[in-house]
Amino acid sequence: MADRGVDVSALPKEVRDQLAELDLELSEGDITQKGYEKKRTKLLAPYFIHSPDHNLQKYLNLKTQHCVECVLLSVYADIHTEAVQAALAKHKEEKMALPMPTKRRSTYVQSPIQARTPPDSSSGSEDETSARRQSAVVAPPPSANSNLQSPDSWINRSVQGSSTSSSASSTLSHGEEWMTALLTLSSITSPAAPSGNNAPPPDVTAGAPPSRGSRVDLPSNAVVRGMSRGQSRSSMMETADGVPVSSRVSTKIQQLLNTLKRPKRPPLSEFFTDDSEEIVEVPQPDPNTPKPEGRQIIPVKGEPLGVVSNWPPALQAALARWGATQGKSPALTALDITGRVLYTLTYGKLWSRSVKLAYTLLNKLGTKNEQILKPGDRVALVYPNSDPGMFWVSFYGCLLAEVIPVPIEVPLSRKDAGISQVGFLLGSCGVGLALTSEICLKGLPKTPTGEILQFKGWPRLKWVVTDSKYLTKPSKDWQPHIPTANTDPAYIEYKASKDSTVVGVAVSKVAMLTHCQALTQACNYCEGETLVNVLDFKKDMGLWHGVLTAVMNRIHTISVPYAVMKACPLSWVQRVHIHKGSVSSCDAFLNVFQSHGLKPEVICPCATSPEAMTVAIRRPGVLGTPLPARAILSMGGLSHGVIRVNTEDKNSALTVQDVGHVMPGALMCIVKPDGPPQLCKTDEIGEIIINSRAGGTMYYNLPGVTKNTFEVIPVNANGVPIGEIPFVRSGLLGFVGPGSLIFVVGKIEGLLMVSGRRHNADDLVATALAVEPVKTVYRGRIAVFSVTVFYDERVVIVAEQRPDASEEDSFQWMSRVLQAIDSIHQVGLYCLALVPANTLPKTPLGGIHISDTKQFFLDGNLHPCNILMCPHTCVTNLPKPRQKQPVGVGPASVMVGNLVAGKRIAQAAGRDLGMIEDQDLVRKHQYLTEALHWRAQTDPDHVLYVLLNAKGVTVSTASCVQLHKRAEKIAAALTEKGSINTGENVVLLYPPGIDLIAAFYGCLYAGCVPVNVRPPHPQNLAATLPTVRMIIDVSKAACILTTQNLMRTLRSKEAAASVNIKTWPMIIDTDDLPRRRPPQIYKPPTAEMIAYLDFSVSTTGMLTGVKISHAAVSALCRSVKLQCELYSSRQIAICLDPYCGLGFVLWCLASVYSGHQSILIPPFELESCSSLWLSTLSQYRIRDTFCSYSVMELCIKGLGTQTDLLKARGVNLSCVRSCVVIAEERPRLALTHSFSKLFKDVGLSSRAVSTAFGSRVNLAICLQGTTGPDPCTVYVDMKSLRHDRLRLVERGAPQSLPLMESGKILPGVRVIIVNPETRGPLGDSHLGEIWVNSPHNASGYYTIYGEESLQADHFNTKLSFGDPQTLWARTGYLGFVKRTELLEASGDRHDALFVVGSLDETLELRGLRYHPTDIETSVSRAHRSIAESAVFTWTNLLVVVSELCGSEQDALDLVPLITNVVLEEHHLIVGVVVIVDPGVIPINSRGEKQRMHLRDSFLADQLDPIYVAYNM
Repeated sequence: MADRGVDVSALPKEVRDQLAELDLELSEGDITQKGYEKKRTKLLAPYFIHSPDHNLQKYLNLKTQHCVECVLLSVYADIHTEAVQAALAKHKEEKMALPMPTKRRSTYVQSPIQARTPPDSSSGSEDETSARRQSAVVAPPPSANSNLQSPDSWINRSVQGSSTSSSASSTLSHGEEWMTALLTLSSITSPAAPSGNNAPPPDVTAGAPPSRGSRVDLPSNAVVRGMSRGQSRSSMMETADGVPVSSRVSTKIQQLLNTLKRPKRPPLSEFFTDDSEEIVEVPQPDPNTPKPEGRQIIPVKGEPLGVVSNWPPALQAALARWGATQGKSPALTALDITGRVLYTLTYGKLWSRSVKLAYTLLNKLGTKNEQILKPGDRVALVYPNSDPGMFWVSFYGCLLAEVIPVPIEVPLSRKDAGISQVGFLLGSCGVGLALTSEICLKGLPKTPTGEILQFKGWPRLKWVVTDSKYLTKPSKDWQPHIPTANTDPAYIEYKASKDSTVVGVAVSKVAMLTHCQALTQACNYCEGETLVNVLDFKKDMGLWHGVLTAVMNRIHTISVPYAVMKACPLSWVQRVHIHKGSVSSCDAFLNVFQSHGLKPEVICPCATSPEAMTVAIRRPGVLGTPLPARAILSMGGLSHGVIRVNTEDKNSALTVQDVGHVMPGALMCIVKPDGPPQLCKTDEIGEIIINSRAGGTMYYNLPGVTKNTFEVIPVNANGVPIGEIPFVRSGLLGFVGPGSLIFVVGKIEGLLMVSGRRHNADDLVATALAVEPVKTVYRGRIAVFSVTVFYDERVVIVAEQRPDASEEDSFQWMSRVLQAIDSIHQVGLYCLALVPANTLPKTPLGGIHISDTKQFFLDGNLHPCNILMCPHTCVTNLPKPRQKQPVGVGPASVMVGNLVAGKRIAQAAGRDLGMIEDQDLVRKHQYLTEALHWRAQTDPDHVLYVLLNAKGVTVSTASCVQLHKRAEKIAAALTEKGSINTGENVVLLYPPGIDLIAAFYGCLYAGCVPVNVRPPHPQNLAATLPTVRMIIDVSKAACILTTQNLMRTLRSKEAAASVNIKTWPMIIDTDDLPRRRPPQIYKPPTAEMIAYLDFSVSTTGMLTGVKISHAAVSALCRSVKLQCELYSSRQIAICLDPYCGLGFVLWCLASVYSGHQSILIPPFELESCSSLWLSTLSQYRIRDTFCSYSVMELCIKGLGTQTDLLKARGVNLSCVRSCVVIAEERPRLALTHSFSKLFKDVGLSSRAVSTAFGSRVNLAICLQGTTGPDPCTVYVDMKSLRHDRLRLVERGAPQSLPLMESGKILPGVRVIIVNPETRGPLGDSHLGEIWVNSPHNASGYYTIYGEESLQADHFNTKLSFGDPQTLWARTGYLGFVKRTELLEASGDRHDALFVVGSLDETLELRGLRYHPTDIETSVSRAHRSIAESAVFTWTNLLVVVSELCGSEQDALDLVPLITNVVLEEHHLIVGVVVIVDPGVIPINSRGEKQRMHLRDSFLADQLDPIYVAYNM
């Protein structure tokens, strides 16, 4: 000790401050041990006294016992640090290469100001953290340590290597830290171990994603349908395994896969065969599990409680006696923050002030007639830890007034950890009055008007100040009533339980007195002794010894506030009360102070709990007695609850020290901690239960939980009670050793039950602390808890990270902690998170508030700066993967099987297209050109189209004759200007409007094949122009028809940056064409000729063009006309993109065929005026309208809060009969429901909204129409769906998925559900591919390669059995058909078609089929900050990309929440979680996510993610 001859408390303040600063530097690792010693010696040199410190010697040679409380004596001895070292060395040989998470540089960059150590925000007097800076590492002078500093000693070592007691955990109270801080602290700062092959990540390449505003169709790098479905979708993946050569992301994924290839602990048993048995994998019991073998335990009795003649009849009587006879005798000395004496309270003063307070409480509060307090009422005591005198007076004043004191912590703010739970305690105890000191009252948080804040969950309190000047002296004849101690409650001690509820343990007057007597006998207290108390005097040991037993024995208590330790550790040397002592700490303390005369036999650990009070205590030893007992136990045995002496693997040994014998007058048993209180066997670990007069009596006002804890009657192995005496559960786990010595190994609260094995949170903390925390962990602050995910507990470790810790150091520390805990405890960690320093919620004494931390973790409010999830390692109870059965069953058997089971073949059909009455009309309508020509002649002025702008004003209209003439002009231009030949392809490049319609008919008049293409977005040419170029190239277009504006764009410099503008085909601007007529209107020789090409980018990034024949156009228009009852006098409104699919058909073709008027609303106009579409519906009294999902989303987002405004403007949607959403996907039920619900207030019928369904092979399969039953919704079981089975369940059933019918099947359309592998028809209880047969099927893919095999496979395919004649087209979508109870117009029962998802998009994982949208729905629900998400797979890893709409500090909170929700709801482990900015997930014009494009961007490192987490 450098300062051996110096009394630090006597040093000048500035020197003490410099010493404290130096200690802080050492604890934070900013200075080496050697440098610390040097600087300290220099500082103290002028003050050296070269004789030994007699004062210290005198104190330490006192006969007094050192009462060391040891609630949690589950402690590693010297072996532990070596164990961690050995475990890590073993892993180092394996060269674990964990991929490091990728973090965007902008996230969490600390400014130089922030980079300094943050101030400790815990309450000054009771902050625990400073003494834990060394992670409870206790070290001797450097000479003893020099042999430990090997180059790669990256583990904190200490005296004899015993650095890590599990009690150095987040739950450590300040008592042990006193002892820790008293010693010279040493931190070995040394280089980090080699980091495997982790290279620090270079900056992420910044590819600016397209803004969400412009929805873009992005084909995945030019893949054209016509290459088979199975071929590669991306030309950038050039390596053999499909990994882009330069991609950093995929090398990390490869690293992750290599890590995951290591086998999990429980190997998977044989494969899953039974489809219906989809439950959690239950691990088979291991035959080698150790089982208890001893006999049943016999209750252990403490020695009888002696009767001493002068023991008082009640504790108040003792105070009265000493107040009267020993008034000058000191009762309490309080020290200030520097360690100087603040005041001394004599027994006389304590008595007189307590009597004054009792008189005031009973007589002076309220009016004369009505007293506020009466005996038996509960009052809160709110005093800071720096003011023991006021607390003593209040406590004894309450006892004398016979009111029940409830001591609580001082509330500092409305956001204190656990503040509402304290409110629950005050409420359950019926507290309405709080006693406090004047200074404390001034410090309480106030409202602006000066009133004390109403804390969350607290009852209304009246505050009473107890300073002497406010108390009334009683009249001479008034004396407090002091009855003999009885079973009425004396005081209530608060206790926070594992689930964070705070309850009050009531202690009766007789229990309080008996406990004091038992402690006096056990600790051999004598009258007039001196006792130093460094514990919290409001509860537990600090209250029992330092306030109650001390007064009974007229002991002089010196109360040391916690903050003294920072400035002056040596002010406490007389008696040590250590709150959770530990072997290593006790040993280290002894090692340092033995040379000063400290004797081993005076250190007395004990075990306590609020319910049972003191359970056991080691009696103060007589000189020369044998040393305390030790047990070296196997941690494997402990995890199974049995005691086995550790022999084989010294790495997983736990050394525990006894806590002495049972208390005098008590009876103790050990019972099983769960289930009925069955007595344990002698070699079994269980909960300690106690029968004694000196224990708690109940949880105040909570009779239900009281019965389970305070009235336990143990039973034997047969379940028969062993007597009638009730025992109290102590909440401590332990066993009885030889000689009836009690050993405690943990607390029930710190128990984590993982896969049927018990692990102690404090043991895990100790292991984590043994792994080089100096560089990473801030002041050793680590919390361990478990969360329930997927039917088991999962271990989570959260630590505070030092402000100066580097990413690499933190990641290294995290991966080492994983390895150490895996080796030593044989348990996998689920999540390891590092949060910024001082951000975890604190307990009043500065420790970590575990339950609040857990709640923050589950709510996504933890804001970690580093996180590592390891679900692959620790989730071992997933269902077995399904192995698909070989198809060995013949078609006939399937048919017979279905018939026997009563299942019908899943097929359905729309009504018959039939020949309608006016045959002439049908013949005329064989070609649309003829229909238009006929309409121009018969009804020339009938307006077919009305185009609106953002203000709702008509910008142009087209009557039959106007459209016919404009088409003629364009046809003439094509033949003259473009000299286009019949049958050549012409690209139409127009914004949504009437020009597009005229150009389409112009092409038909000229005999060309129109190819409609979405124009490039002028603000985003780089992303949108290549798609235009690709379609032009693929379709071999001979000419482009467009507007002047777009022609300029195509030839602009900006366009030249993205594509080669010199090679465009001829461009004809159709804005100002001369009035010419073509020589004749072309009539195709046969209706099978191609009318137009329909190009679209699918969600999988596939660019697909299909050929639509004239016959198909005619049949489709007729089908839609019949379904929607369209005729000339009708008006419909269309708010859709008119570029492909059914949207194009409704915009350009249907009106010409049926003669109805179409009001056209371009969807982009809604971005500037969200109410445009709905106002139009109301203004024109529209009955039928067609829109897309993106239009619905725009309306919900833009008008969500404006329905009242719409009402005020007179918008009324009661006229709308059908509002059909046009899509090529599963109906988005949540969106349509939200839309209906939102606009119900403006008259929209809940039955109006429905959906349509089309695909590439058939543009319109279903459309709700105006007649027929409403669309129905069913709930299906998701587990069955993954097996391609169908099981209907009730609404609200667990794992249920609501699905809405995709509209009524159109006239002339037949669908059948087919097994995509066997191509045989399926029964209606199966999910299969939807095949369609209809006169308006597309004729085939437009391909330049002429690949006939794919053509035949998708367009002209036959069933393998059943009906081998019919030709079907494969839609590529999975769905099912259900016969409903509803009736068709014909009177037959209605068959509904349900679309589940695209076959190309499904994810095959663990042998099951998943639909991305289901996983995405779950992910989006996980946290309020997730705007949108998309999932895809890469090499069997599930990748989740989520857009973050909150602040970037929420980014890492999403990782565990996403992992949890996918595991819980889909039984899948997420491999990679990518957090990106809003708008990064590409969405096509139909509002569908382009997941494959996203995948390619991710693998090519073009997303600029905020954070990428690779789950282990």
